[in-house]
Amino acid sequence: MIQAGKQHCVVCAWREHCSKKFCVADGGARCPDFTRDVTIKAVPDTEQEKEREEKI
Repeated sequence: MIQAGKQHCVVCAWREHCSKKFCVADGGARCPDFTRDVTIKAVPDTEQEKEREEKI
C-alpha cells in the first residue's frame, strides 16, 4: 500500500511545469492535478509509521 501523505507542491511530479504552483487556495492540499513524485522517498510522520518502516 502506498500512502500519498500530505500534498505539497515541492513533492508533486508535475511541479516543474505546473501553472498552479504554490497558488492553490488551500496551499495545494487538495490540488486536483497532484501526483506524488515517486523518486522522492516519503518520510514517516508518526512513530507507528517509523516502526513499520523498520520492520520491512
